[in-house]
Amino acid sequence: MAALPPPEREAARRPARPGGTDHVSPSPPYDRSDSVQAVDEASFWADRTAELEEYARLVLKVGVNLEQGQDVSLVSYVEHAPLVRAIARVAYEEGARRVDPHYLDVHVRRATAELAPDDAVGWVPPWQLQRVEEEAERRTAMINTVGEPDPDLFAGIEAGRINQSLMPDLRRTIWTQLDRGRMPWTIVAFPTAGWAQQVFGKPDVERLWQAIRATVRLDEPDPVAAWQAHIDMLQDRAKQLNERSFDALRFRGPGTDLTVGLVPQAQWMAAGAETAWGRFYVPNLPTEEVFTIPHSGRTEGRVRSTQPLVLLGGTVVRDLEMVFSAGRVVEVTASSGADEVRAELATDANASLLGEVALVDETSRVGRSGITFWSTLFDENAASHIAYGTAWMGALSLDELPSEQEQKTMGVNRSSAHTDFMIGGPEVEVDGIDAGGAAVPILRDNAWQL
Repeated sequence: MAALPPPEREAARRPARPGGTDHVSPSPPYDRSDSVQAVDEASFWADRTAELEEYARLVLKVGVNLEQGQDVSLVSYVEHAPLVRAIARVAYEEGARRVDPHYLDVHVRRATAELAPDDAVGWVPPWQLQRVEEEAERRTAMINTVGEPDPDLFAGIEAGRINQSLMPDLRRTIWTQLDRGRMPWTIVAFPTAGWAQQVFGKPDVERLWQAIRATVRLDEPDPVAAWQAHIDMLQDRAKQLNERSFDALRFRGPGTDLTVGLVPQAQWMAAGAETAWGRFYVPNLPTEEVFTIPHSGRTEGRVRSTQPLVLLGGTVVRDLEMVFSAGRVVEVTASSGADEVRAELATDANASLLGEVALVDETSRVGRSGITFWSTLFDENAASHIAYGTAWMGALSLDELPSEQEQKTMGVNRSSAHTDFMIGGPEVEVDGIDAGGAAVPILRDNAWQL
């Protein structure tokens, strides 16, 4: 499941074409001193108020499924203000009680990562943790907007300090409330000139905006109805997998022979989730995956990423390979970015264990676009993937959230990290392994087989 929310888990993965390569040429640097570009962006969005409000309505009606009288909390970069303002206007029109934006400044975070004292880089003021608790008490709908304003900004900063500047304790506090179903949430994208430069080699915001609109089905006559049909299709696939009750999955392809054991108490999920009070919502727009929880101690073998990945702060990881033993990553190699991956895996004792396995086939709108978005929200929906770090507790088919010891006994991983990377594509076969050891084809040539 995509990027987990605030503060921006948008580091992106990279990818693109189904079966794409890991060899992606770096984009030319974006000239941030070009004041004309800034004026052009402001003008661009001023001319697209109606499109932004259409997008906002989709975010509120399909994403968080806003209720009358509900509060809305937004976590966004300052550069995302045009979308934040559109969401605020539409949210009030749809009956929201209050809309509170919480703006992040990526340049301030870079300064923190580079210059703050060691004990302050990842420190979280207690009032921020209390704010999350109070928002959960009010059943606040949380919206996280992603889209890097300056993808190369963290170049040259020590990997561990970049990771700490994301305030892991705050992330863990938010995830705990989401695990308990106390807040509906969704992650959506806003295009920036810097992000467009990374994707296309030039700051073509219009092209990126149209690509985003297509992946979230805003090109349909009735986007909400189109989303309902898409949700039904994905949930039907999840049902097929749940009926099979596979014990494990096996991925085989160039550089990959990986077996991922599954948690018996976890179900396959797709498209949406429910709050503790039974309200359906869609955490990621777009979404093309079906996913479940891998057993933290039962991943074995070697895996090669089929698409490059971009960590938070802009580090590009190419030709990533990992070796797993007894569930844990024991070896990491890459032609670039290996040290930064190792730093994430060292975030805490469980960061090097898996928390998610997800399947994506050739029908994905993201994959079919042929675009490498350099964003986890999009690129994880282009190909099957795994994630090291924490599991999404909503996939457990239990009436009550288990205790930490019960989670550990079941093989459910908990961590303050969560990073997805792509391992699927036309050359990678995926089989479901039943309790007796028999293999059942799930994906062949990137086509769904069940």
